[in-house]
Amino acid sequence: MQMANSGMAKIAVIGSGISGAVCASILASKGISVTIFESGRGPGGRMSSRRERMEDGTELCFDHGVPYFTTSHDEVVKIVRSWESRGIVAEWDARFGVFDKRTNKLVDGEKDKTTKYVGVPAMNSICKALCQEDGVEAKFGVTVGKMNWIHDRSSWSLIGLDGKELGHFDGVVASDKNLVSPRFSEVHGVPPPLDVSPYRGFSVLSQGIPVRPCFALMVAFSEPLSLVQGKGISFQNSDILSYAFWDSSKPSRAHVPPNGQSWVLHSTSEYAMSVIEKSSLKKPSNEVLLKIADELFQEFKATGLNIPKPLFMKAHRWGSAFPALAVSPEEKCLWDNDTKLAICGDFCVSPNVEGAILSGIRAASKFLTSLKISCGL
Repeated sequence: MQMANSGMAKIAVIGSGISGAVCASILASKGISVTIFESGRGPGGRMSSRRERMEDGTELCFDHGVPYFTTSHDEVVKIVRSWESRGIVAEWDARFGVFDKRTNKLVDGEKDKTTKYVGVPAMNSICKALCQEDGVEAKFGVTVGKMNWIHDRSSWSLIGLDGKELGHFDGVVASDKNLVSPRFSEVHGVPPPLDVSPYRGFSVLSQGIPVRPCFALMVAFSEPLSLVQGKGISFQNSDILSYAFWDSSKPSRAHVPPNGQSWVLHSTSEYAMSVIEKSSLKKPSNEVLLKIADELFQEFKATGLNIPKPLFMKAHRWGSAFPALAVSPEEKCLWDNDTKLAICGDFCVSPNVEGAILSGIRAASKFLTSLKISCGL
């Protein structure tokens, strides 16, 4: 199949996490028309941010997914520097202590001096900016329910979960792993939108990608946590907590109570899996989330670090966000040249932001090569 030239090519990107957003940005910069379909209310995926209001009307903002990211690959270093120059990324000067539940001691455990980056003024600022670039049209609150390759037209037909026609496209970037996962059926009660059985090399996706679930707890305090040294804590030998991050210590964070602090706690995947086994992948009830919030907070309080009573506390479930393996670490994405289908995400490379960015870059390069356009970023 020959795709239309760059001025006429229409590409659909499903998912507005960092991998899909990076891919969309690169394609649009080369003159390709890109439409992003995102089932959520806004961009970011696991790099999204959450706004909440306390009873007195005070607005809070939490990076309740990825707390920060690092870079090591030249391609990613280059693109992150460009984001820094645009003012949507900044360094976070953060060191974390280590709390050992077995010994009940907090020590300065982090020796890693790798630079940590965050989006500013919130983690979702990166994806939000990329989704607003010229040539990119982002449609939020739209869940793709079916993807059909129309052989006679050499194009893709996308249909929403509600049955509405979403359009025809010369190529598709699937950056949401749930498009091919049995989990889609568990949540929506219909088959996954993309059938990968006809695609050689895609069989690894047919059984779904193993994931590590997590619960996040967003907490606001009216006073500093004076006994906590550094900007966060890594937990050892805890069945419940893995990390706690001083979220409001990041650059340009203004949505916190006066003289207070905002924190985000992450559960262990084992704890999250035990909860999901009891309640399934369907949206947890408020009662379940309240119970989880209390259990995570009590584990935090049990450190003996004089954790004060919170002004605000709310739990969020990341049911399938963290992949447990990489399906294409060498190629960095899955690609079918006949139907112009790219599958990208951190689950292709490595389960982190840098892996997702690399996968998005590689997916874009596959399309540009097929269009005979220079891939220089």
